[in-house]
Amino acid sequence: MTYLTTSDARLLGQNRQEKDTSRKSNLRIANLARCGINRYSDWRSGCAVFLLCVAAAIASPAQSFTVLHSFDGTHGGSPRGALVQATDGNFYGSASIGGPTGICSNGCGTLFKITPGGALSTLHDFNGMAGFYPTGALVQTSAGSFYGATAGGGDSGVKCYIFKQSGCGTLFELTPSGSFLSLHSFDGSDGSEPLGLALGNNGNFYGVAEWGGTDDNGTVFETTPSGTFTLLFNFAESGAIPGGLIAATDGNFYGTSEYGGTESAGQVFQVTPSGTVTTLYSFCGGGDCTDGSNPMAGVIQGTDGDLYGTTYVGGASGSGTIYQVTQSGVATLLYTFGSQAFAQIPMVQGTDGNFYGVTLQGGTNDDGMIFEITPDGALTTLYSFCPLSGCADGAYPASPLIQGTDGIFYGSTISGGATGYGVVFSLDVGLGPFVETLPAMGRAGAPVKILGTDLTGATSVTFNGTPATFTVASPSLIRTTVPTGATTGRVRVTTPSGTLTSNVVFRVGP
Repeated sequence: MTYLTTSDARLLGQNRQEKDTSRKSNLRIANLARCGINRYSDWRSGCAVFLLCVAAAIASPAQSFTVLHSFDGTHGGSPRGALVQATDGNFYGSASIGGPTGICSNGCGTLFKITPGGALSTLHDFNGMAGFYPTGALVQTSAGSFYGATAGGGDSGVKCYIFKQSGCGTLFELTPSGSFLSLHSFDGSDGSEPLGLALGNNGNFYGVAEWGGTDDNGTVFETTPSGTFTLLFNFAESGAIPGGLIAATDGNFYGTSEYGGTESAGQVFQVTPSGTVTTLYSFCGGGDCTDGSNPMAGVIQGTDGDLYGTTYVGGASGSGTIYQVTQSGVATLLYTFGSQAFAQIPMVQGTDGNFYGVTLQGGTNDDGMIFEITPDGALTTLYSFCPLSGCADGAYPASPLIQGTDGIFYGSTISGGATGYGVVFSLDVGLGPFVETLPAMGRAGAPVKILGTDLTGATSVTFNGTPATFTVASPSLIRTTVPTGATTGRVRVTTPSGTLTSNVVFRVGP
């Protein structure tokens, strides 16, 4: 069985360009070619601008940027999936390459844990047979296990187009005790290159595969925690190359496809738990793609219920846009990037109501940036990567930011750092701590975990004002149940340091 060689990080992007070209999807390719890069380029060895970092803008005095860990390849490298904060208060994530060499000469990728202070430990090394090139964020269930996906590998024995290697991707579980279980190996007919998972209200996981299926344009699937797999939908040319899914408050799932829609420039779509796909908005609705084109990033749901996302290219300058779409399909253009930013990463909404995100390029040094944008479209660059020669702070952020319960944002880059394999970083913009519930909905009597920081000594837990009984399990975890009579609203925890409020509304079901 043959797996990725030393060019593994470049191979995916090269094959993607070949396939895009065959579809005559020239808008994005023209922009990529103009900049001499591709979507999944190996920035360490293939990007000519890597060594061109010069002294420039850094975080403003009101903000604090910190490199928490520099990857060295041995314990992982080039992280692409978002971090997730677990019930123990630490962050968990995946590195797309690195780990022991052998089947994959650059390593098949790793799963890791990192503390808020930056102490990193490897939890699992991928070996190819159980997957390589992990993608997307890990998802932790209330039972404590983590679930995720790899873009390649598995034991199907099929050579997929994307990698031209054996295996079309896998789904896996990592138990709280550290045991790794392979749940499903894709064979192309059910999809290829899965892009992570979203947890549904029924306890099952939903996701999309970027390729494969009947027309090799991607699929939508469902899997139980034990690995029972169901193919729900095959994308046709009218909806090609889907991005990741999110679970929304209405019980449905939402995502984007890079192509398709009425103008073949991409779309925002809805997926029901049964697999019915509906187009909400088709891009290039603003003349010559002034609304944007090729939405690769997927969407997030704001606290107002609307969907927010970015387009890879398009807009007035051709450099991508930030948009808002209601669940009824009404779109609003919020911002147009002025220079090529390659906005292919989902944003996150902070506890101040603003949205925070990263771009793969752009910023003062063209090595990526962190930005903040208000709901009405006012954008501020918070940090430009690679302010000094050598890019010790990292370069090319390719994974979404998350906001920890301490109020600080955390993220990663796929390049730069001490040895060029990327970094994990934090950015403190002065937002206060909060609590997060797992899950974010439930009926009276349902168990709920409350994640936070410095929860020791908590004296009160309320669900929209209704008191609940609770137990403080650790400084980062409270166990409780939804109290009888509770209604939908914020969860609040009173501690010796003050009252902490949940970052999102907790929905009480019938």
